[in-house]
Amino acid sequence: MTKQSEKKNPYFTDDDLKQIRAAVQAAGPSEGYASITDFVEAAARRELRRLQRKYNDGRKWPGIEAGELRPGRRTRAESAAREDR
Repeated sequence: MTKQSEKKNPYFTDDDLKQIRAAVQAAGPSEGYASITDFVEAAARRELRRLQRKYNDGRKWPGIEAGELRPGRRTRAESAAREDR
């Protein structure tokens, strides 16, 4: 029996989610995205590989179990840094 992926829901603004739905509907079939999940997972994997190349010599990091990251909202500094991207 194969291990099932853990089901998690990312958080998006309503406007972002509407754009994601529109992108999947308009370009999804041509790009290989059958669902929002396909789209979000592909985007997350691309970003993960970019961060691995930039910060970890292209290698995978040791995994971290659920609950090991700091919970809660971003700090003001984290929010400001995110807006700069």
